[in-house]
Amino acid sequence: MARSHTGFRIVAALILLGIMAVVFTSLGNWQLDRAAERETIKAAIQTGRSTPALHLDAGTPAKELMPWRPAAAQGVWLHPLTVLLENRNYQGQPGYWVATPLLVDERSNSAVLVLRGWMPRPMRPGVAMPVVPTPGGLQNVSGQLLERVPRLFELMSLSKDDGSQLPSALPDAATPVPKVQNLDIDTYGKATGLRFLPTVLAQAGESGAVAADAQSGTPLQHEWPEPSLDSDKNRGYALQWFGFAAIAAGAWLVIAWRALRRKIKLPTL
Repeated sequence: MARSHTGFRIVAALILLGIMAVVFTSLGNWQLDRAAERETIKAAIQTGRSTPALHLDAGTPAKELMPWRPAAAQGVWLHPLTVLLENRNYQGQPGYWVATPLLVDERSNSAVLVLRGWMPRPMRPGVAMPVVPTPGGLQNVSGQLLERVPRLFELMSLSKDDGSQLPSALPDAATPVPKVQNLDIDTYGKATGLRFLPTVLAQAGESGAVAADAQSGTPLQHEWPEPSLDSDKNRGYALQWFGFAAIAAGAWLVIAWRALRRKIKLPTL
């Protein structure tokens, strides 16, 4: 009975160590994949930013809309269609990203979705919401292109009445300035009736300075978060996981050898 119990523990240990070796190896490979992804993003950023600046209009080909490419557009702000993106922090302070369509061609109803900047969210009760700047007239807006509005992880509400959802039609009298977690260009286009270029323009400021309308509004910050590009950290994590896998594999070999030696009664060296 004791020998049977010992055999069971050996088999269980071998199974566990084998699983650990496989899992640790998989985690190491995953970290290498993450490192490769970050290297790809880094190359895309360098390529985009080194490409000549693009002028955006209704006829701009989609193939020219390269992420991270500098770009500029001329048009009119559609302030009634402004949307605030919630939970966007700047230097540790919670706030909003201001997203407003820039109408670049009235005849075709073509527009560019512009991330205009960041503004703070009031934290104390009774403090009024900041006023979004509403400059009028023809605007020249420059910045860099993004593939889409950067997303935040969003838990789906169990309630059918989710206040963070974009209204089905804009402008909406019940929600003059909607607040949402994430903003999809196609959904936004259906709600506004606009024909959006398949890109997002992150407006640039001068040396990270603030910009505000001379008439009214809260200054907007134009410092946009950069993606993490430290692929060396991922390679370091991969090396650790492969080290753990090697330890588990070594322990598996030691236990297997001892069990085999007992079974065939090999003499101890």
